[in-house]
Amino acid sequence: MTLRLYDEGNSYEDLRQVVDLLNDGGVIIFPTDGRYALGCHALKKNAIDTVCRMKGINPQKNRLSMICYDLSTVSEFTRMDNHYFKLIRRNVPGPFTFIFQGTNKLPKVFLGRKEVGIRMPDCAVVMEIVKLLEAPLLVASLPLSDEIDEEYYTDPELIDELLGQKVDLIIDGGIGRNVESTVVDCRGTEPEIIRQGIGFLKE
Repeated sequence: MTLRLYDEGNSYEDLRQVVDLLNDGGVIIFPTDGRYALGCHALKKNAIDTVCRMKGINPQKNRLSMICYDLSTVSEFTRMDNHYFKLIRRNVPGPFTFIFQGTNKLPKVFLGRKEVGIRMPDCAVVMEIVKLLEAPLLVASLPLSDEIDEEYYTDPELIDELLGQKVDLIIDGGIGRNVESTVVDCRGTEPEIIRQGIGFLKE
């Protein structure tokens, strides 16, 4: 199933449909400020397991990331001091993944690694959904393959053709970009860029 949503002017009923699906443990594909991504309610274990199976990853060995609506939510799940609070505030919303040590409030699936990636993308529709959900959204890039053309990861109609039967909903936000976020390690005293993507960090 595909649902067309926009940066603004979406009906409450459409947004509520997405949130209800997530609360029921559904898995969705949605746009970000980079690639389209897989996602689910970050506190629903069965949904997280489904996303990990689709990605072919072990959550005990691979880092997982969440989209949070605001910095108060970030501080609930991460060990973030004032220095990093200010750093994130200067750079979000934007195409960054910030890696932090997690707190014991993280879902159990995260605690094996005791760290979490945090995203607050510059994508209005996703942030609107996360706000209404009142919980973080687990996020993972679509499973990529060298055997599949790039268009199958940027065009929602082709994404539906490829993966529509494997998820509960695809949010059509228009043609996306096949670009990566910048990954910033915030576990030390100073930030370290471990993958330079389309975001340039303002320190």
